[in-house]
Amino acid sequence: MHSHKQKIAYPVRSPHQVCGTGQRRLTSNGAGRQIKSVTNLAIVTNIALFVLKLSVGFLTGSIALIADGVHSLSDMSTDLVVLFGVRLGSKEADQDHPYGYGRAETFSAAFIALFLVFIGSAMIYYAAIDVAKGNVTDFHVAVLIVAIISVIVKELLYSATKRAAIKSHSSALYANAWHQRSDALSSVAVLIGFISLKAGFSYGDQIAAVVVGLMIILVAVRIIGDCLRELTESAVDADTVERIKHIIDSNSSINQWHKLRTRTVGREVFLDLHILVDPDLNIVAAHEISESLENALHEQITRPVNITVHIEPDIPELRK
Repeated sequence: MHSHKQKIAYPVRSPHQVCGTGQRRLTSNGAGRQIKSVTNLAIVTNIALFVLKLSVGFLTGSIALIADGVHSLSDMSTDLVVLFGVRLGSKEADQDHPYGYGRAETFSAAFIALFLVFIGSAMIYYAAIDVAKGNVTDFHVAVLIVAIISVIVKELLYSATKRAAIKSHSSALYANAWHQRSDALSSVAVLIGFISLKAGFSYGDQIAAVVVGLMIILVAVRIIGDCLRELTESAVDADTVERIKHIIDSNSSINQWHKLRTRTVGREVFLDLHILVDPDLNIVAAHEISESLENALHEQITRPVNITVHIEPDIPELRK
C-alpha cells in the first residue's frame, strides 16, 4: 500500500456533529433520536388510519375495509419492534457484550422482513382463493376514497422512513419503511380493482394483489439476505471501504498500511488495520498518528466507527 499526501475531504450528508470539512455527520445518539421520531410518527399514523378505516367500514358495511383497519393497527407491531431494537441496540457495551448490542437491530430487521413475507404470501393466497371461487369485489365510493387517502399517507410515511433509514444506516428502519409501503401497495391493488371493474374486467384487484405480493416478498428476501451477510461477518459496502482507504492514504505520517478488516454490527462499523510509521518515532508520537487517523475516520465516515489500530515500525521485514 502507498500513501497519498494530499488531504481528501468527503461530503457527509447527515446533520448533527461538525466535522473538519465544515460539514456534519449523524452521531449514534442523533441517529437513534431520528429513528424513534419517524417510528413514533408511524405509530400515530397507523392509529389514525385504523380509526378512519374502521369508522367508514362500519358505516358502509365494508368487511374488507374493517379488515384493512385491523391491518393498520397490526402495523404498529413492527413499529414497536423497531423501537425495541433501537433501544436495545443503542445500549453501551458491557462485560457480557463487549462489542455492544448492535445486532439487536439486525434481528429486528430480519423479523420485519419475515413479516413482509407473510403479508405478501397472504395477499397472493387470498387473491387466488377469490379467483378460484369466482368472487367479484363490489366497491363503495367511500371505500375508494379511504384507499386513496391510505396510499398518499403511507407513501409519504414510506419516504420519510426510508430517508431516515439511509441517514442512520438502520436496517430495521429500512425494513419497516417497506412494511409501510406494503400497506400503500395493498390499497393500490384496491384502486386497480375499482378501475378494472369499471372497465369490465372482474379480477383486476386479484391480479394486482398477486403482483404486489410478489414484489413485497422479493424486497423481504433482499432484506433477509442483507441481515445474513451481516451475521456472517461480511465486510462493509465497497463505497465505505474505498472511503476508509482514501482517508488512511491521506495521512502523510503513515508510510504504509495493511490487514484492513471491516464488519458491521447494527449501524456501527468495526474496523482494524496495521499501519507502518517511522521506526525512530517515540511511542507518544506514534500514538498521535493513530489518534489523528481515528479522528479523521470518525469525522469523514457517516456511520459510527469503532477502530482498532496496530502500530508497526516501517522496516523491510514488516512491509507487505
